[in-house]
Parts: sequence; structure tokens; C-alpha cells
Amino acid sequence: MAAAILRAAERCEAAELAILIDIASHGFAAWLWYGGVLSGATETAFEHGRNRLRQNEGLGTWRDAVVAVAADEIVGVSVSYAIGPSISEIEPKHPVLGPLLALQKQVVGHWFIDSLGVYKPHRGRGIGRALLENEFVRAGQAPVSLITESHNERAQALYRINGFEEVSRAEAVPLFEDSRKHDWVLFTRSLETR
Repeated sequence: MAAAILRAAERCEAAELAILIDIASHGFAAWLWYGGVLSGATETAFEHGRNRLRQNEGLGTWRDAVVAVAADEIVGVSVSYAIGPSISEIEPKHPVLGPLLALQKQVVGHWFIDSLGVYKPHRGRGIGRALLENEFVRAGQAPVSLITESHNERAQALYRINGFEEVSRAEAVPLFEDSRKHDWVLFTRSLETR
């Protein structure tokens, strides 16, 4: 298979972005988006995710996404943005979000990779690495940070190979009683690494 081509996402691709973001988050995104179902705004979590990603304003929308395309099919995505000082004013809307927000507040001024995901059949072909390297370009002179789960060893290996170092951890609040216990791990790639 030929290498994937990276390009800016388009608004009409929001549904595909939602699927890949949920894959990247191991279902965490769908859990968050289910709030739209509970409030009556949408019928499914993915509809809420799609609607959220279609917005023209705010962080983490289609405007912040880059897609990897292979054989005329979207096979991967990265979503990223600059973390500004206004994050210090944000309060978590749910206890589950508290540890994540606390870690993000440590990287004001950094370029933050919110999501990076590749469909399973396309992994191991350098697509994740290409998306990650593209984020270094998008970051300009800013340090690059991201958060992953402590048990996501494959992702952590990719990040470490690409110059990221663990800088902090926070215990995750379980989504459900029987949820796997883990920490959220903040990784940063400093300017010196480049």
C-alpha cells in the first residue's frame, strides 16, 4: 500500500473524525458524547460527536484536524491546538474530566495533540508517525504535549521514540465501577528535542 497523504480535514468528514477520535480515546469520546443523548440533544453519542466536530468555533473541531488518506479512504486523524492561558478558567463539567484538565493546565503555551488515531488494519505502516511528525510542523516553535493512558504501551513507545518524555501523571477517575484502573500520562516533546 502506498504511503498515506496528509491533508486538512473537511467539515463534511466530521462523522469519520468522530469514529477515529473514539478509537484513539478507546471509547472515552463516545462516553463524553453520550451527554448529548442524556440531554435530549441527539439520539446517539456519535451524532453528538459528529455535531460537535462540525462546529466552526471552539477547540477540537474539524478545523483542528488533519486526516491521513490512503487509497481514497480516510485511515487516520490527528486533532491538535494551542493551549492558551484561558484554560485556567475552565472548570471540569464532570469529575472524570478533572485529572485531564489538571494535566492540560500544566502545559499552557504548548501545542496539544488532543487525538491521534489510525484504523487498526492500517497500523504499523508509519501513518501514526507521519501524523505525529506533521504535528511538530504545525506546532512551530511551541513544545508539543499530549495525554495518554498508562496502559497504552504501544502509543507510549511511539511517543518516546519521537522525543517525548513523561512529565506528569494523574489518577484517572473510573467511568464505571468495573473500569480498568489507570493513570493519565502527560508527555511533552521540548524544543531541545527537535
